[in-house]
Amino acid sequence: MSVGMAAPRAAFACDPDASRGRLFQELPSKTRSPFRRDCDRVIHSTGFRRLKHKTQVFVYHEGDHYRTRLTHSLEVAQIARAIARQLGLDEDLTEALALAHDLGHPPFGHAGERALDACLQGHGGFDHNAQSLRVVTALEHRYPQFNGLNLSWETLEGIVKHNGPLTDRAGAALGRYQAHGVPIGIVEFNRGYDLELWSHASLEAQVAGIADDIAYDAHDIDDGLRAGLFTVDDLGEMPLTARMIAAIDLRYPGLDAARRGAELVRELISYLIGAAVSEAGRRLQSARPASAQAVRQAGGAMIGFAPDAAEAEALIKAFLKRHMYRHPRVMRVMDDAATVVFELFARYRDHPADLPTEWLAAAAAPGETEADRLRRICNFIAGMTDRFALTEHQRLFDLTPELR
Repeated sequence: MSVGMAAPRAAFACDPDASRGRLFQELPSKTRSPFRRDCDRVIHSTGFRRLKHKTQVFVYHEGDHYRTRLTHSLEVAQIARAIARQLGLDEDLTEALALAHDLGHPPFGHAGERALDACLQGHGGFDHNAQSLRVVTALEHRYPQFNGLNLSWETLEGIVKHNGPLTDRAGAALGRYQAHGVPIGIVEFNRGYDLELWSHASLEAQVAGIADDIAYDAHDIDDGLRAGLFTVDDLGEMPLTARMIAAIDLRYPGLDAARRGAELVRELISYLIGAAVSEAGRRLQSARPASAQAVRQAGGAMIGFAPDAAEAEALIKAFLKRHMYRHPRVMRVMDDAATVVFELFARYRDHPADLPTEWLAAAAAPGETEADRLRRICNFIAGMTDRFALTEHQRLFDLTPELR
């Protein structure tokens, strides 16, 4: 099969005609599959539009050329569909998961997430995957019959498990959740609608997960170069990118820095997509899953990198951590951004009347606990764009950081 050609639907792909359905029963669409319908609902959601002004690494007003959560999500979707097409997977489900995976991110990227998690210590903490689930099952108010978007079981499963199982069969937390347990929002939802937290997700979800990594690696390099945090030649410290840079320089001698960097990013994306497809083919050939359910019950992930590609990808992440995420300029801005979140949370906690009217209404609900109240404040802040968070801070405080 030629690279880029669509494979016929594979036996291990999710079949929209065999979907497990939705929490609230609806008549099927006459023109769209359940997964296409999910994708469209995500695109038309309020949470998706807000990603336009949510930080990826650089705060929105640092320049229009840097990625936001929205452009990142679109790039993840493009990479994910490219992989899904070659593996014969359902592209609509893959796209829905790629577009929805960051809906729960608060303003100011990981700095905002860490701040909210600290604010909610002792009350369940904050986790962006759990918040994404909360957005699509409760916080979106667009339909008369239900809260949320009423997405299919397969899409909800993928939002929660695209990075792997959350628990073992006995319910013990795995991976990054071992220390503090599975987030309370996921646990509570799972009690009423079992997402099988112990199993792997579909191949479509696994593809969305690895596409997220590929997009981060390539496009954070692009943004880091544009911001002047490092140069193309600095990237030559890693064997993989050193080989790519040498090949680019041989093919295009004297190329200017901007085009040289852009060509490197393209080469890197192509390499990582090819590596993911190749390794997936090898694992699927070995495991021979006969259905999507067989994929879920496999002993390991079917989508990943071979050891050499995994090592190269890990080196890229380590480079970006040193030269970009921990760069003094970025750290200074993110520390100030975290302060904005901390101060907004404390203000709404101590002065509830400062919340908008629609976010005060729930306070009158019988039985609201202190944890519920703080979670309500968190939900409001998590839905903010960077711009709105700064505007709110300026409204409530005498001095607001410029975040530059």
